[in-house]
Amino acid sequence: MKKYLLCLAMLVAVSITARAQLSLGIKGGVNLSNINTDNLSSSNRTGYQAGVFARIGGGLYLQPEMYVSGTGGDFHANDNSVSGHVSFTNLNVPLLLGKRFGTSGTNFRIMAGPVYTGVLSHSLSQSISDAYNDFGKYKSGTLGYQAGVGVDILGLTADLRYEGGLTKINENYGQRANIFSLSVGFKIL
Repeated sequence: MKKYLLCLAMLVAVSITARAQLSLGIKGGVNLSNINTDNLSSSNRTGYQAGVFARIGGGLYLQPEMYVSGTGGDFHANDNSVSGHVSFTNLNVPLLLGKRFGTSGTNFRIMAGPVYTGVLSHSLSQSISDAYNDFGKYKSGTLGYQAGVGVDILGLTADLRYEGGLTKINENYGQRANIFSLSVGFKIL
């Protein structure tokens, strides 16, 4: 919990110190997540995200964010002898570097950067034999990257991003999260 409060404090501190070209906002959206797993097939799950962002700078900008997301995946063996479903509730903290193109009222953006994902909770339902008894031993946090595009129209903002895992959420089975997300936000400052 201390990590999350520290991240929030850093987001606020960075935002306050860069008053020149600063916008703060709220955002929410949907995601399509998949947990890749060694030796098992996987399929996508639809989830959510909601949180806050700050955008600091002009044509070149820094965008720290903090949001809660619901992700997960379904997995199964090709012969359907093993199957399962995992759901995560996460706290995501990306730090994106972006470039803005266009006019002040309407602009397009590209962005990329690292993201820390802290697992707040997870649930696993499975029909897995004893050979996979540690399948659901997930890490409490992972590192990844995000890359995407966005558009701003006056006070509204929309982003389409891909998130890939740099670290595995379970080392034993090579599990990594891959996420496509679409979010819409509103600048409040």
